[in-house]
Amino acid sequence: MKAAVYTQYGPPEVLRVKQVERPLPQKNEILLRIRATSVNSGDWRLRKADPYAVRLFFGLLKPKINILGSVFSGEVESIGEEVKQFKVGDIVFGHTDMSFGSYAEYLSLPEDASIALKPSNISHNEAAVIPFGGVAALHFLKKAKIQPGQKVLVVGASGSVGSAAVQLAKSFGADVTGVCSTANIALVKSIGANKVIDYTKEDFAGNGETYDVIFDAVNAISVSRSMKSLNKNGIMILSAAGMSEMLQGLWISMTTNKRVLTGVISHKAADIIFLKELIEAGKFKPVIDRTYPLEQIAEAHAYAEKGHKKGNIAINI
Repeated sequence: MKAAVYTQYGPPEVLRVKQVERPLPQKNEILLRIRATSVNSGDWRLRKADPYAVRLFFGLLKPKINILGSVFSGEVESIGEEVKQFKVGDIVFGHTDMSFGSYAEYLSLPEDASIALKPSNISHNEAAVIPFGGVAALHFLKKAKIQPGQKVLVVGASGSVGSAAVQLAKSFGADVTGVCSTANIALVKSIGANKVIDYTKEDFAGNGETYDVIFDAVNAISVSRSMKSLNKNGIMILSAAGMSEMLQGLWISMTTNKRVLTGVISHKAADIIFLKELIEAGKFKPVIDRTYPLEQIAEAHAYAEKGHKKGNIAINI
């Protein structure tokens, strides 16, 4: 099968499309024919070992996992003899969690992985870009227990996680303000934000407004300075936090009435199903900036790494 492979950490050019052996599903696994995937921050950070600490888990000198890609859309090609939930021909989408492997024509996963039937009203490209940002945003918003009428601020509202956070918070009944650049104002409004702040012209931390939840999707804020924009008993979500932000958040949670949520995101099929139902109800839509064929995976990584994409990057396989 065709796959994008890398055998050393480095720039986008370490990715090479080549022929590799097709996986064989185990008794409890399904073999997927991948039609589309996406380039996300987890992919390019692992490719370049950024931060360096990822080497402790994925290979100190060279990567243990040679095929990246954490999301997918496609169909079930074959199933193991113990599989009950899916059948050959099912059209599905989902997340591979930490096993990666979706930069390939075929992928084998346990049937209880984060997989669901694809929404009937979107394409493979659109379905493939949903799980990364969608699951991340849903994980934190559920922990924050968003209530109807609450004021939610999303920083990085035009990105993969941010655009999902805007739509999910809106679906929970929140009053949502998005923070983005001038070029992305129309996009953020189109996905449901009640108000948009152009960070090139206005500093949300200095305008006197306060919020019940501040969701920083891109690690772009000063945690200490932004606390004054959080209501009493408010919650700050730092989905892209580094170690410094995590430590600040822990201290704030321990010493004040405010909470800071960070940490590892969990993945489960129930979340993919939840997103599927929102999509089919017209309450969540994928945002795609660019689409590349698998043969241009290096170019797609280079673009994603610049940090200026609107929503997601889809990859056709």
